[in-house]
Amino acid sequence: MPRAGLTTDRVVAAAADLADEVGFEQLSVSALARRCGVRDASLYTHVRNLQDLRTRVALLAGGELIDRIAVAVAGRSGQDALAAFADAYREFALERPGRYAATQLPVDQSLIADTPAFRRTAEITYGVLRGYGLTEPDLTDAVRLLRSTFHGFCALEAGGGFGAPREVGRSWEKAVAALHLALENWPREEDAPAR
Repeated sequence: MPRAGLTTDRVVAAAADLADEVGFEQLSVSALARRCGVRDASLYTHVRNLQDLRTRVALLAGGELIDRIAVAVAGRSGQDALAAFADAYREFALERPGRYAATQLPVDQSLIADTPAFRRTAEITYGVLRGYGLTEPDLTDAVRLLRSTFHGFCALEAGGGFGAPREVGRSWEKAVAALHLALENWPREEDAPAR
């Protein structure tokens, strides 16, 4: 990439590609500068520091992930929507490991609260779950269940943590089917006994 062609968007996209190749934790300004064919200092006109670069990669990756999920769930509802959401999530995590790791970065909520990607993520995720008749605070609890299940499974799969001979894809399908049953039979907040 020639120096004259550098823009913040191109720098962040190159950083995301590099993270997919070497791992998000290995992403550095120096490695990115080498990739772009410039000196480290040239990148600082586009990003403030490594943390800023990583945050920008996280925001880019979050937008790409929800775009993929949105296409997958369009026109679907119930179990079909949940399975499409889950499969798109898993495919992104496995195909784009550096970007996926970036989506797990804790980002200051003030930076993302007004972004279109954040709003779209909430709309799509909550929309799928509203199909199960959930309302707050059950929606938040269900989002946390989905995220922790999807992330845990994908992290273990990517790290080679499933050693049994059972085909991993079948286990994924069973996990998603189990989540569907859990959502259909959700212990609603108003039904919970007083403690």
